[in-house]
Amino acid sequence: MGCRTLCFGFFCVLFAYCVYTPVPENIEEPWKVRFVDALIKMTSFVGTLFENIGLMKYEEVFSVIAAAHYTKPISDENITVIDTNFSDIPVRLYLPKRKSKRQRPAVIYIHGGIFVFGSCTHQLIFVSIVSEISTSDDLNRWTANKLGAVVVGIDYRLAPQYRFPTALEDCVSASKFFLQDKVLAEYGVDPSRICVTGDSSGGTLAAAVIQLLQNDPEFKDRIKAQALIYPGLQLIDTFLPSYQDYKHGPVLSREVIIKLACLYLTEDETLPQALLKNEHMPEESRHLFKFVNWSDLLPEKYKKNHVYTEPIFGKLNASYVALMDHRLFPLLANDSQLQSLPRTYILTCEHDIIRDDGLIYVTRLRNVGVQVTHDHMEKGIHGALSFTRAPVFLHSGLKMRDKYISWLEENL
Repeated sequence: MGCRTLCFGFFCVLFAYCVYTPVPENIEEPWKVRFVDALIKMTSFVGTLFENIGLMKYEEVFSVIAAAHYTKPISDENITVIDTNFSDIPVRLYLPKRKSKRQRPAVIYIHGGIFVFGSCTHQLIFVSIVSEISTSDDLNRWTANKLGAVVVGIDYRLAPQYRFPTALEDCVSASKFFLQDKVLAEYGVDPSRICVTGDSSGGTLAAAVIQLLQNDPEFKDRIKAQALIYPGLQLIDTFLPSYQDYKHGPVLSREVIIKLACLYLTEDETLPQALLKNEHMPEESRHLFKFVNWSDLLPEKYKKNHVYTEPIFGKLNASYVALMDHRLFPLLANDSQLQSLPRTYILTCEHDIIRDDGLIYVTRLRNVGVQVTHDHMEKGIHGALSFTRAPVFLHSGLKMRDKYISWLEENL
C-alpha cells in the first residue's frame, strides 16, 4: 500500500508540474491545451524512465495509453456506415442516405498517429467511456453528411509491427481499388470529384499517395484535389525554425515525434539519437536539402531570428536509404513531380513543431504552378482536429473542421 501511495503521489506531482508548464501566450483555451500536453509529456517521461530501467519500451508505454478497441459501424438517419475491405485492406465507408440528382463526390481519408497509432474503426479506451464514436469516425461522418459525399476511411497497418513502406502501400492499394470505374459506379461516385485527405502523418501518407497516383498512367488525373491537415512532410532537417521553437510542444514535442516516427523505419536506437542532433543524413543526400532549405522557402515572418546551418552529413554509421525516399518524405519530390499535382488545401498551425513542413510545401507547390489554398491557424496547435467532441474538445478544432469542410464544398 505504501508503494502504491508513493507512486500515486509521484504521478500527481508530475502531472501538476506538466500542467503548469508554460504554453504560448496567444494559444486558444490554454487550460485545455495544458491538460492534453500534460498527459503526453507525462507519458513520454514515464516511457523514457521505464525504458531506461528495462521495464518497458518507450513506445509500449504510449501503446498502453493509446489502447483502443473496435467500435461498430454505427449508421444514423443520414449516413449508412459499413466496414469492408478494399484489396484486402480494411476500410470504413460512409454512404449518404439522402437521394442525389447527380453522382456524389468522394473523399479518401487517411488518419494520423505518427504511423504507430490511430484508426478509422477503433476508439481510445479512455474516450470510449463517454463516446461510442472515434475522432476519425466523427470527422468522416461529418464530411459525408455536410458534403453528401462518399467517404472512405483506410485502416492501414501500423508500425512497429509493419514498417515502411507498408502503411503507404496499404493506402495506395485501397485507393486504387476504390478508383476503379466499377467500384465508383457501385457507390454512385463522380470520377471527376475525388479528394484524398489526411491529418498529421495521415497527411504525410496522403501527399505520398497523390504523388504516386499522379505518376501512374492508369490513375493520372483521377484525383481532383488533396487536403493536408498539419502534415509532417520531412525529417531530413530537424532544425527548422518550428522544430526549434516548439521542441517541447505543446502537445507534440521533438523527442516524441522523432522516437515514434523512427519506429516506422527501424528499432535501431541510434537513428532517433542522430535525428535529435540533426546528424542522421548520409553524404549522398546533400543534393536533397534544396527541397527543404527553409532559408529560401520559408516566409520571412516564420524565420524570426534563426540562422540556417547545414546538417552534419555522414555521421551515422548505419545507412537508411529510405531517408532519401520521397515516398517517405513527400517534400523530397522534385519540381517536375510536383507540378502535376491537383489543387491542394493545406492547413498549418502556428504552435506546431511540424508547422514549417506545411509552409515549405505551400511555397514549393505554388512555385511550380499548383493551385494552393492555405489556412494558417495563428492560435492553433497540432492535433486540434482530434478534439471536436467530449471528453476534451477545442474550439480551434471546430474552426479547423469548418475551414476544411468549406474548402471541400467549394472544390469538389
